[in-house]
Amino acid sequence: MPHATRKWEVYPGRNRFCCEGRIMMAKQVGIFYVTVGLIVATSCTFFIFDCPFLAVKITPAIPAVGGLLFTFVLATLFRTSFSDPGVIPRATPDEAADIEKQIEVPNSPNSPTYRPPPRTKEVVVCGQVVKLKFCFTCKIFRPPRASHCSICDNCVDGFDHHCPWIGNCVGRRNYRYFYSFIVSLAFMCVFIFACAVTHLVLLTRDDKPFVDAIKESPASVLVAIICFFSVWSVLGLAGFHTYLTTSNQTTNEDIKGSFTGKRGQEKINPYSKGGVCANCLFILCGPMPPSFIDRRGFVTPEHSVVPSSELVQAPCATSFASVQGNSEVRILNNGKGHVTVSVSNSTSRKQAQLGSHQETKCPEVDPVVSLQPLSTLSASSLQLLHERTMINTDLDLDSLDESASSNPCHLHLESASITSSQTGLLHPLVPRYNDL
Repeated sequence: MPHATRKWEVYPGRNRFCCEGRIMMAKQVGIFYVTVGLIVATSCTFFIFDCPFLAVKITPAIPAVGGLLFTFVLATLFRTSFSDPGVIPRATPDEAADIEKQIEVPNSPNSPTYRPPPRTKEVVVCGQVVKLKFCFTCKIFRPPRASHCSICDNCVDGFDHHCPWIGNCVGRRNYRYFYSFIVSLAFMCVFIFACAVTHLVLLTRDDKPFVDAIKESPASVLVAIICFFSVWSVLGLAGFHTYLTTSNQTTNEDIKGSFTGKRGQEKINPYSKGGVCANCLFILCGPMPPSFIDRRGFVTPEHSVVPSSELVQAPCATSFASVQGNSEVRILNNGKGHVTVSVSNSTSRKQAQLGSHQETKCPEVDPVVSLQPLSTLSASSLQLLHERTMINTDLDLDSLDESASSNPCHLHLESASITSSQTGLLHPLVPRYNDL
């Protein structure tokens, strides 16, 4: 029986999945293990060496309170780290082509220069104009408050920041658990520090010098030192996010000053619910938005993803175009609007091979060529390719548009010349062409 591929197995972002896609984290989880190790080691040392003494001398409630705080901290940490922060799925090939058509700006016949299509949209949120930016990686216009995480390579709804200590992004779907984690961790640090110091103080009651108390319970000193140096950063972080929660902002918005007025102009936060309590209730107790990605769903043809490493090795039909110079340009199209460009020196060949993943073989054509099917490459994409690679390419955009309308599988390139000095400029930029 053939293996049914699930979507998490071919997910294009830089994420780590466990338990059949139920757990979703970032690739870099080393610091997350450090976080868990510090919390568990410090708490276990406190329970073993301090709690028995304090339960007898003061009250048995101390171990119970410590156990509740420890359980709550670990529960919120794992809930934040293992959950989907609000990843927005990337556009399918059909959706990307439709968006490209919508933002395409026809060039005026009287205009000698090319006008690139707009990559922003404006929407009105509570009377405030908000710009939606186009993501070249995900091929979508990001919704308000969303941003692309360069570490996870995902657009995240309500993006706050990427936290290496929890090994995941913090977004709309896990922010409440992140806030609960840092607040409860701050309380636990203060509680354990106070209990460790109390233990040492009680040991000095019988006229014992403090040095003897340290020798009698060195574990208490170690716990007190760890908590003392940790509590300041944790308390500061908890206070900062308390301010963000009461004002209904994200860390990304606060750093960028999205709602800070300039030159005396007052700028109102359109997402605020009108008050401190209303903002806190909305963020911490509001309805949980559903996950946009079906991680455990089965892969269907329209959602299949071809890894970038397979695109270059996949067989493809070829056609040829004459190129002036001593370099060879290869353009590979995966049929989804993604283009990969590579350059190699060649003294004998002056042809640029352009391919697609279709089975039909394309006949060889002489100097003025027909580039077999690159229908997903619009005139704006070719112009963007020209600007990024610095290739001296003369593009007849009008003829391209007319040709594409009459026969979408043919594009005409009049001339292209590459010098050996430009080859060095192109090669380091090769990985970026998947964003075209």
